[in-house]
Amino acid sequence: MEPCLRKGLIMLLDETASGILPGNSGGREKPLSSYQLYIAGKDVEGDGWVYTVSARSLLEDVFTSVSLKRALEQDPDSDAAQHPYVVGRCAIAGDAAIDLATEAAAAAAPGWAAVPLERRLRLGTLFREELLRRQDEFVDMLVSEAHPVKLARWELSCLLQVYSEESIDWYRQRMHTEFDHNGRRLIVRRQPDGVVAFNPPQNAPAPSAALAVLALMAGNAVIVRAPRSIALSTMWVLRDVVAPLLDEVGAPPGVLNAVCSNPKQTLDRWVESPLVNDIFYIGGSQEGLRFQEQCVAHGKKPILELAGNDGIIIWEGADLKYAAEAIRESFYGSGQICMVPNYVLAHPAIADELIEEVKKQVATVKPGYPEDEDVLLSPVRRSEKFFGLLKQTLDLGSELVTGGRRTEVDGTPSETGVFLQPTVVRVNGLAGAREHDVVRHETFFPLLPIVVPDAAPNDQLLDSFIDFVNTNEYGLRNSLWAKSARVINAFVQRVTNGGLLKINDSHIGFLPYLPSHGGTGLTGGVYGEANYPMLKTSHIQGVSVARDVSPIEAVFGAFDA
Repeated sequence: MEPCLRKGLIMLLDETASGILPGNSGGREKPLSSYQLYIAGKDVEGDGWVYTVSARSLLEDVFTSVSLKRALEQDPDSDAAQHPYVVGRCAIAGDAAIDLATEAAAAAAPGWAAVPLERRLRLGTLFREELLRRQDEFVDMLVSEAHPVKLARWELSCLLQVYSEESIDWYRQRMHTEFDHNGRRLIVRRQPDGVVAFNPPQNAPAPSAALAVLALMAGNAVIVRAPRSIALSTMWVLRDVVAPLLDEVGAPPGVLNAVCSNPKQTLDRWVESPLVNDIFYIGGSQEGLRFQEQCVAHGKKPILELAGNDGIIIWEGADLKYAAEAIRESFYGSGQICMVPNYVLAHPAIADELIEEVKKQVATVKPGYPEDEDVLLSPVRRSEKFFGLLKQTLDLGSELVTGGRRTEVDGTPSETGVFLQPTVVRVNGLAGAREHDVVRHETFFPLLPIVVPDAAPNDQLLDSFIDFVNTNEYGLRNSLWAKSARVINAFVQRVTNGGLLKINDSHIGFLPYLPSHGGTGLTGGVYGEANYPMLKTSHIQGVSVARDVSPIEAVFGAFDA
């Protein structure tokens, strides 16, 4: 079914429109990527353009890079498009295009929901195969948007687990399971919610937008908003990777729609639209919880991925070298990832030795250009808050272990550097630890507190550690490093806060079967739990198909027996 298309809005483009701009590419190594809006299976003109300049250029010459963006957004035909710093552009959606994408999704949703589950699940397998085939493109796209290459490869590895054969088989079981019982065929199945709108974050828009494939596999039609400030990788994943796969499995036009647009403008229209069923919102906790209230008031299902304040607990007897490697993950992307560790809780018997090992690991975390293999840090904007948090914790009595300064791209300390040194502080005592904002809240900086309680009997420490984890206002991931089976079992049985608990493992690594996202408290809102996006965007329905069953016997047979 074709959606109602507003006259004059849609214009089909030639084959080059969604890929590269025609003409002379000048001195650039690669042609300029160019993406229109993608609505109802067509490329659609927008209301102007936003441009992406390479992350390297912003480190080499920020003035020229910003000037190029401004010049091109004022005059898209400017020769500035030929500058090698400029890597791509995306069309901007206005109100009419946002609404058109919603209409297209609503028109396509019933037909796609009727497609057999096995064919929809095939989309996930094809997507994984395509990511593997185009992994260099995926990594290059993220690197151009300032993701260090190591971080980009981790993000790719996460998606490969989400769409692994094992995970897809588990989704299949949860989406449709049948039983035979007393002359009945009993079916527990999940039905798609309808139209699901995705709002990815600015720090990782493409990997987050890729979760929309799970909503598609569930039988939904989707609309994805590419953030205006960093739209290119999102549009590449959706337009160049996912859209052709939908054609391959025979999805109707409009099942996938992608627009680059202003966040408030778009979210307001989604909330007000009677055609949108679910809104997958990734962002800060305060804004997200307010948005949750709006969604509920308008009859929408809010699916929230908000801030995380993850903890790593290190018990005595743990492998401290491996534990310190996991703690090092706190500094991936300068800590600007919700699922990296945000605080450490260390058993007092091993705290000193652990801190020395962490210092060794942190010394290997370097700034640099994102394409350099040994780089993990990303540039940090608005770093004044970092220094405010650091001052507060030091004023409250914590000790600076390492870091605490700005640095240039080559690692030289500098008052004007755009990087922040990986910074570790020691917080002594558990009772007052959450008076330190670096312990109580997600900071989103390369700033890690190691909390060391006062010495006490192990049974008392174990109770206080578990209580500390469970009373965290946030609840994304928690991890434990311990060898004691008693301690491990206590955490497994008694830790209730968070969507994921990992024992003696990478804190940020993804695994098949386990949830990719999701948490409790300020992380997931009132509906917070482990988040499997395929299941969160569908709802359970039970079906009974009886054969030669008397309704009277069905109701009263058990009593007669």
